[in-house]
Amino acid sequence: MVYLILVGSLAIGTPVAFAICAALFYFMGVGAFPYQLKLVATQMFSGLDSFPLLAIPLFVLAGEVMNESGITVRIIAFAMVIVGRFRAGLALVNIWASVIFAGLSGSAVADTSAIGRVFIPEMARRGYPLEYAAALTAASSVIGPIIPPSIPVIIYALIATGVSVPALFVGGIVPGVLLAIFLSAYVMIFSARYERGAPSPVEEQQRPRGMILLDGLLPLLMPVFVVGTILLGVVTPTEAAAIAVGYALILGVLIYRELPLKALPGIFSRSMVDSSIIMIIIAAVSAGNWLLTYNRIPNMITELTLAFVSSQWTFLIAVIVLLLIVGLFLEGIAAMLVLVPILHPMALSLGIDPVHFGIVVIFNLMIGLITPPMGLCLFVADSIAHVGIGKLTRAILPFFLVELVVLLILAFVPQTVTYLPRLLGF
Repeated sequence: MVYLILVGSLAIGTPVAFAICAALFYFMGVGAFPYQLKLVATQMFSGLDSFPLLAIPLFVLAGEVMNESGITVRIIAFAMVIVGRFRAGLALVNIWASVIFAGLSGSAVADTSAIGRVFIPEMARRGYPLEYAAALTAASSVIGPIIPPSIPVIIYALIATGVSVPALFVGGIVPGVLLAIFLSAYVMIFSARYERGAPSPVEEQQRPRGMILLDGLLPLLMPVFVVGTILLGVVTPTEAAAIAVGYALILGVLIYRELPLKALPGIFSRSMVDSSIIMIIIAAVSAGNWLLTYNRIPNMITELTLAFVSSQWTFLIAVIVLLLIVGLFLEGIAAMLVLVPILHPMALSLGIDPVHFGIVVIFNLMIGLITPPMGLCLFVADSIAHVGIGKLTRAILPFFLVELVVLLILAFVPQTVTYLPRLLGF
């Protein structure tokens, strides 16, 4: 009955957090803990009682400040100077602007919104089909949570005991760049026919290229400060997130002077709303995980799985298929909170490197952001392009296959993830 309540609630569109709470309240009322409903609230608050979790609202706030500070336009102009002259130049700029933006926001949805507002209409003006422009923007935004700093990485490290945030941050660098390279190869081969010779945004600005590059260097220093200070052991991820917010405010208010002080209340308000959605899901899933652990469900699943799965490769294939299916229906962070406490111990039992497994899981679930019916990046891209989810889904299929190829490379060539962390001593 508990599972029927959970599945039924999700099927009728109930938010994930409330669906989990409904199932928990039912179980606590009729199961092993009658009249102890207050335990649900206790475990929810316990799940949020973690200093590293403060990094999440801070990184969300940093991304919002970046969006409102004119930084997005400077990043696009910077990428245009670097790769805009190549075959399918505007499509390449879309991809590599996402790589740069990934080091600032750590959120795929924020990337789709910020980059998409500029690129989707611009690519359509340059001859690309509107649905293609929207699909490429959504697909390239998956890079956001892979390259550090990354909100899903912080959450994964909190769930998976013994995995460090710095190690996962470093482990995501090569996979993120690899995805950008594969997407770039695809658009250079198959998409150059779309682009027409209209003036580029850089040419329209009539600014010296050296000035554009210099203007784009300041935002690029933020991920260097954030990741560098963490790797050097100077600050914790939470403190690094606070540095990111301060740096973004200095750029927007004092250096670029495009962020008026009167805009700050609205930025803080939006950040609080976005952060609260994530926090409510974390709280509900923490209570659910406590109940599962109390009933030894993860242990039983692990023992049953290990009885049939004897090799790392078989396990990884099963996990990839499972997460691709789950990603169709659950948001990535919610799926991670539910499944990682079960899958992580199983991976360790089979001798899989925890950093390697963590990046594979995160990458896998982030692909769910571009798959219907629950792909958040698809909805954001469609809200800009207005082409319909059906058209957008057909246009994004080739990009989905490219990302699936990269996922298989990461899963079966562990060195793509583990080499850099080991080189730095993790």
